[in-house]
Amino acid sequence: MAKKGRNRTAKWTRKAHRWGAVVVALPFIVVLSSGVLLQLKKQIDWIQPHTVRGVGGSPSISFSHVLEAAMAVPEAEINGWADIDRVDVRPEHGILKVRAKSRWEVQLDAQSGEVLQVAYRRSDLIESIHDGSFFSSGVKLWLFLPTALLLIGLWATGLYLFVAPHLVKRERNRLRPK
Repeated sequence: MAKKGRNRTAKWTRKAHRWGAVVVALPFIVVLSSGVLLQLKKQIDWIQPHTVRGVGGSPSISFSHVLEAAMAVPEAEINGWADIDRVDVRPEHGILKVRAKSRWEVQLDAQSGEVLQVAYRRSDLIESIHDGSFFSSGVKLWLFLPTALLLIGLWATGLYLFVAPHLVKRERNRLRPK
């Protein structure tokens, strides 16, 4: 009886593992490939612009000067504060990173307000693809979350499929007459 139940469990586990892999294949590839790009964001300027160094430490320019300098960069398409996603202050590098909603990043010297670098920033886009929010909040919640839960199930069934034969072999050896 125990052997019959074990065979049924193994058969169900293999089937669940196989079909689970098919169901999660496409979203999993999206998460894996975007995750690889995010792992490399500091090494590849195409993903995220490298951080330049400014002259000093703490910022001494006003926010109005930050806005003026950012608006002077045509690529960033900044016409006012509404076009700015965030301002990242990096005192250790002596810079301010102004991230436009257009995904352009303008790095300013924290002391002089001089534009040190202008580059397109793809890491935020890749991150939104990675977590599913790029597609919609529904896709994030109803596709990417179940995919993550199914992957946990695949891990569990895969672990069972790996361990079960070893346990059966150990049991056989234990019951074998010596």
